[in-house]
Amino acid sequence: MHKMPRIWIMYSVSLTQQTLVTRTRRTFDRALCAVPVTQHDRIWEHYLVFVSQRGIPIETSLRVYRRYLKYDPSHSEDLLEFLLNSELCQEAAERLAGVLNDDRFYSIKGKTKYRLWLELCDLLTQHATEISGLNVDAIIRGGIKKFTDEVGRLWTSLADYYIRRKLVEKARYIFEEGMTTVVTVRDFSVIFDVYSQFEESMLALKMEEISDSEVEDEGSNGEVGAEEDVDEEDDRLNVAKLEKKLKEFWLDDDKDIDLRLARLEHLMDRRPELANSVLLRQNPHNVEQWHRRVKLFEGNPTKQILTCGEAHTLWVAFAKLYENHKDIANARVIFDKAVQVNYKTVDHLASVWCEWAEMELCHRNFKGALELMRRATAEPTVEVKRRGSLESTRVVYERFLDLRIATPQIIINYAVLLETPADAVKPLYLQYAKLEEDYGLAKRAMRVYDSRTSGMSLRCSMVMRIPSVRCSV
Repeated sequence: MHKMPRIWIMYSVSLTQQTLVTRTRRTFDRALCAVPVTQHDRIWEHYLVFVSQRGIPIETSLRVYRRYLKYDPSHSEDLLEFLLNSELCQEAAERLAGVLNDDRFYSIKGKTKYRLWLELCDLLTQHATEISGLNVDAIIRGGIKKFTDEVGRLWTSLADYYIRRKLVEKARYIFEEGMTTVVTVRDFSVIFDVYSQFEESMLALKMEEISDSEVEDEGSNGEVGAEEDVDEEDDRLNVAKLEKKLKEFWLDDDKDIDLRLARLEHLMDRRPELANSVLLRQNPHNVEQWHRRVKLFEGNPTKQILTCGEAHTLWVAFAKLYENHKDIANARVIFDKAVQVNYKTVDHLASVWCEWAEMELCHRNFKGALELMRRATAEPTVEVKRRGSLESTRVVYERFLDLRIATPQIIINYAVLLETPADAVKPLYLQYAKLEEDYGLAKRAMRVYDSRTSGMSLRCSMVMRIPSVRCSV
């Protein structure tokens, strides 16, 4: 009967109700030794209820939970919950960090890894002075790298950790780093709101400290008169008075309300620019946001110039910026660079030419505008067409053919390209004629040879006629 779990459970529950701690613990241990291991889960269920009661020594409960995890490691969250309720923050943080580093861990309570990361961050920040031995900065930054889309809470937790450790400047650096690296507006809003609340609280705290110190100074004014008659020579030998004078020096002045207020105002003024940077990190090719960024820097030509990029509308805006400042020469330089950019469509290039001509007309440079239109509509020379593009284009077309992904339109375009240099078209038509010889009619092959030898040089024409003669024979 000693191997029957039901008898042990009834006996242990009876002892639990009698609050006999030591005897109950020993009884549960004896039950685990007697009952087969396949029935241990029934014993452990009541054993954990017993050690979770109030009045049980924390060390006893902790040892029991550790033993239970050796039996069933999947219940790590039960131990974490017990450690948090018992305010054993050090071990709770270590256990939770170990859980997050275990790729095989599966939460039986349905918690996601992101939820567990937030719990660890809250634990590390709320007990920043109690937990040691863990690299909090590296742990939270590891979560930031892993969850790139929802990192606002993690950045604020890291800043809160440094605030609680009284490293205020480090916390400001974390806030700034977070705002300049997040890629979603939601994360940016979370960080910015917490950052602004932090600056407001720092300002309010300093104002309260100054008001309290002023009240104390008024109460001590009556005692100052008696000390003014002390010889200055004696002050040099009095360390306490020297320290007091050093604290009154302007470099040690802690009444920095104006600085804190300016810092808060500067943060609020930067919000549009920071929000625009987030949108541009999402899509650096968003021309509309680039235009908005230029408007944000209105009145600051230097920043506006640095903001302009390579889209055709940005080039136009860049040139108009010089035009608005009466610098037509530099505006022409910008337009000249703009018309040399390879745009996605010809319409973009045409828009730049038109804007350039409109600027010349506005400044009554009619001859210059007419010359621009002639340049824009002039047909490129053969050398310009061929310059550095024929060989590279042929390589691309040949690659299409090798991969067997060429469409009929691509083949036609290739043929049109090769028509300009007649000698270069030889390989393509030789392959075409060979195709007709092998799979088509000899008459068609002869027609291909005859049609292409007329426009070629003598040497290439002879090369084309050799297969033709062989085909006719």
